[in-house]
Amino acid sequence: MARGKVQMKRIENPVHRQVTFCKRRAGLLKKAKELSVLCDAEIGLVIFSAHGKLYELATKGTMQGLIEKYLKSTNGAEVAEEAKDKQVLDPKEEINMLKNEIEALQKGLSYIYGGGAGTMSLDELHSLEKYLEIWMYHIRSAKMDIMFQEIQLLKNKEGILEAANKYLQDKIDESYTVTNMTDFQCPRSVQNEIFRF
Repeated sequence: MARGKVQMKRIENPVHRQVTFCKRRAGLLKKAKELSVLCDAEIGLVIFSAHGKLYELATKGTMQGLIEKYLKSTNGAEVAEEAKDKQVLDPKEEINMLKNEIEALQKGLSYIYGGGAGTMSLDELHSLEKYLEIWMYHIRSAKMDIMFQEIQLLKNKEGILEAANKYLQDKIDESYTVTNMTDFQCPRSVQNEIFRF
């Protein structure tokens, strides 16, 4: 019997999502190793889980060596140096950069909602895609943080309620025991009546 087609969308149930992540991660790592052996290819694979845990695979050598090789082949070293230079910006440059980013995002939003005049260039679409991915990452991170905080609060509340429940149960048991003990003790007037017969 054939499997049904899996919809490519985020799995909402966190338990199912974690199980799927573990299974597919293991399958991906296995396929990467097989490809490396069969085709004598150098493969570097980096995976970050939703919780930020790192999983990596370097089939030949180290991951650092593969990254350096990648940077050399794509002239990424120059890009990395430019990124370092951009980190130390004066306030005016930073303001201009943020204004450009806001302008690109506003233009993208107007384009998405159909209110934009004309079309966007490929570079503008790429930059919009990059900004949207960054914001989605930040939103998901904030959402996960809030969910973890709420789960922790609920666990704390559960512990408090369990302690209160145990305390009340002990009080009920104690009260029940005292009530049963007094029920079995006959009052003096009843004992006197019994002895008369």
